[in-house]
Amino acid sequence: MSFTNPTTHEPVPVRVKRLPGNEDLPLPAYATQGAAGMDVVASEDVALSPGGRHAVATGLALAIPPGFEIQVRPRSGLALKHGVTVPNTPGTIDSDYRGELKIIMINLGDTPFVIRRGDRVAQLVLAPVVQASWLEVDHLDETERGIGGFGSTGGLSALPG
Repeated sequence: MSFTNPTTHEPVPVRVKRLPGNEDLPLPAYATQGAAGMDVVASEDVALSPGGRHAVATGLALAIPPGFEIQVRPRSGLALKHGVTVPNTPGTIDSDYRGELKIIMINLGDTPFVIRRGDRVAQLVLAPVVQASWLEVDHLDETERGIGGFGSTGGLSALPG
């Protein structure tokens, strides 16, 4: 399976270090050829009570190339079947971070949920980053929406046909 940078069509290497005691765990991997995210597994056992949160260890440290980030996203099956998700989704792992990758998880369900070492807990998506610079101005251009905020483009009804 080969995944490529959409600009150069070359694979984007991400250096990964297994932290001591985690040599038995798989590296993050794509489950299918068309998967956008790589499944990452827990390196610890954790019991999440309803409403409980925990930064789940993965036993990995990364060196993400400059110009990229790793986005941490929930696994849809955990969210639908158990109410367990990633509360700050997508979480961002910056290219200059070298500590252990941990996945902040929360149990929004009504029963305790146990995470076992080796369980798939989240997805990782490598994404390009564009940094901004601010250009302060006195006036902004007008748009049809204008200053309309939350809900200003309509309610829950279907889009106009």
